[in-house]
Amino acid sequence: MRWGIAATVAAAAVGTGAAVLVIGRRASERMVHPAVAARARSGPVQVLTLGAGRVGFTRGPESERPGRWAVEWGEGGHAVVGEVLHSDGKGVTRRLLRADRGTLTPGTEVRFTPRVHLGDPTTALGIPFTETAVEGELGALPAWRLDGARGTWVILVHGPGADRSQALPVLPLLRRLALPVLAVSYRGDAGAPASPDGLGHFGETEWRDVEAAIRRALDSGAGKVVLYGWSLGATTALQTAARSGWAGSISSLILDSPVLDWPAGARRGAARAGYRGVAAELGALAAEGRTGLDLADFARLADGTDLRVPTLVLHGPDDPVAPFRAAERLAGRRPDVVNLQAFPGGDHAALWNTDPERYEETLRRWLTPFL
Repeated sequence: MRWGIAATVAAAAVGTGAAVLVIGRRASERMVHPAVAARARSGPVQVLTLGAGRVGFTRGPESERPGRWAVEWGEGGHAVVGEVLHSDGKGVTRRLLRADRGTLTPGTEVRFTPRVHLGDPTTALGIPFTETAVEGELGALPAWRLDGARGTWVILVHGPGADRSQALPVLPLLRRLALPVLAVSYRGDAGAPASPDGLGHFGETEWRDVEAAIRRALDSGAGKVVLYGWSLGATTALQTAARSGWAGSISSLILDSPVLDWPAGARRGAARAGYRGVAAELGALAAEGRTGLDLADFARLADGTDLRVPTLVLHGPDDPVAPFRAAERLAGRRPDVVNLQAFPGGDHAALWNTDPERYEETLRRWLTPFL
């Protein structure tokens, strides 16, 4: 128990027990039901101008982000924008890379999101794949399988509030490297079995579904596997490497924006959902209590105590969910196996969007020795 936090919450809650329980439970919903996490990464931004291969937006942190982003609007509108071409007091002009759905017009309100690709590997990228399923302890878990000539397979684990499409941006590189891929789902995902209590458990139970994917890869001819996850999917990969009986088959970990400081991440998540201060603390405590989270075990994981394989950590110093200092601490404690690469300006689990070229080159360099 985090006694300092608990004391603060208790002091604020004297005489309001029922209200405290209600606030805590409501604030914890986003944490224990990951599917409710919002996809949108920004407030609304207005389109000002349109031209050949360019689009102008009202000025703000979202429209000035470096890199490649999707903009979404209305009922399914979707376009992709690239680098900033011009920025002044009147607005921000970016390169318009493509418009997939709907029609952009001046005055349209859009939201910036990291989902530059929609659909599956074939519809989004022209990459052939097989829709398959991994047999987990709770039932069949939908997965995408991409064939490759290498003996090392890459298992991709998306984060909360996302789905397998989160992995789409890295599939072209993995295909060029001829690496077989399993993009997996886990309990609680659409089309997958729910967890017995209907809650997400921050990797503490979900890792067994990733272990099932390892078994599937080994049964299909893999010699080794690389686990690659985003956000709590990265944390789940860490859990798998620490707990699985097949951990000896893991040659490497790739962790994009891993949640290593759970209490801080939970409070930030509650704040993003509109709960701040004591309400955010109540939400974190409620989530811990509802799921039975073992904070001591989580801390051991975050310290890298049981880390045995080379691990690439990709993280943004300004990550609004997972504190960068926790990644720095892990790298400082385990410099023998951890390589931390910072992506300034990167949003949580959207580092590829910030600098696609650097991100992919970092992956290429990391993966080459494991081919």
